[in-house]
Amino acid sequence: MGRKTYSLSAVAIAAAATLSFSSADGAEAFAQVFEAEAQAADTQPVETAEDSVEIVPQDTVFISEEVVQPLPGEGDAGETPASDVTAAASLTELVSLIPDEDRMSEEMTCLAGAVYFESRGEPLAGQLAVAQVVINRAEDSRFPASYCGVVYQRAQFSFVKNGRMPRIRTHTEAWQRAKAIARIAHGGMWDSPAGDAVFFHANYVRPKWSYRKQRLAQIDTHIFYR
Repeated sequence: MGRKTYSLSAVAIAAAATLSFSSADGAEAFAQVFEAEAQAADTQPVETAEDSVEIVPQDTVFISEEVVQPLPGEGDAGETPASDVTAAASLTELVSLIPDEDRMSEEMTCLAGAVYFESRGEPLAGQLAVAQVVINRAEDSRFPASYCGVVYQRAQFSFVKNGRMPRIRTHTEAWQRAKAIARIAHGGMWDSPAGDAVFFHANYVRPKWSYRKQRLAQIDTHIFYR
């Protein structure tokens, strides 16, 4: 649009100069302006959409090092109206307000998948914390810059096998909740006690790396750090 505006402005200036030199040729000057505009429009380049970048998951191995699972981001958020979010008195109520949509972007599916496989047996606050860790990592320069990149990063999430996520039982209530939690976390609709955590582990283990991290919260069976 910038190039087109510039060229039309130049034509207009030229037309004004022509009129100032010979007022008797005014009609001819206007005709020249219109002809120049038409030629400029015909020569404008046709814009094309940029090619999208495909995210290719990396090979993954079982978690056993400090690269611990992140605990507790063009994807579609599936956000609810602001009035509904404001009206929610609890996370449970907010989850019930999120519409169930079968179609999700790849990024949102990765986020919801992490919630489902890592914490579907946890309270909603624990599930939200897991989602928050994935989001925090995607926004941290030390980690991949996308939800799928974080989830499939090597040696992070134990549920990922051979660079693939297990099959999700999409007809279950657990999956519906995981999708709602993913949308809530992605849209920043509810604060998580995990805050800006980027690490977590189960409370029945104590990895060496945890001694060097700042503990932020424990939610049910998961402990979160930054």
